[in-house]
Amino acid sequence: MSNTNEFPHAHVALPVLGQSGNADRPVPPSEPPKVADPTRFVEQKLLEGKVIEALRQVYDPEIPVNIYELGLIYDIAVSPDNSVHVKMTLTAPGCPVAGSLPGEVEQRIASIPEVKSATVELVWDPPWSRDRMSEAALLQLGMM
Repeated sequence: MSNTNEFPHAHVALPVLGQSGNADRPVPPSEPPKVADPTRFVEQKLLEGKVIEALRQVYDPEIPVNIYELGLIYDIAVSPDNSVHVKMTLTAPGCPVAGSLPGEVEQRIASIPEVKSATVELVWDPPWSRDRMSEAALLQLGMM
């Protein structure tokens, strides 16, 4: 017995609209996206988790909250060769730890055994604001 009658909506073909939203124009076929090795993807995500845990051990010396919960980390990129690149900011451009904190973050990441190399890029755009802080950080600082 077929499930076609039980779930007819599962067999309805919907038209594909072009990016312009014009339904009359046919959408050209595209190449299927290349699927990365799922095992490698999982390994990269696990390493990203280890990087996050390492970042949670680094504290802004003026604020008793770790830099990850403060929202100072903008991006973590793990390359297929296990090189890690982090984009981070500081609470203000004139922050007294501007010369030392990125180096400390880089060393902390590089100390993870699986990491081949670590680089930290200090960025100012978008500017940091308290909106980037996690709920845990806001709660810890009594701002919630």
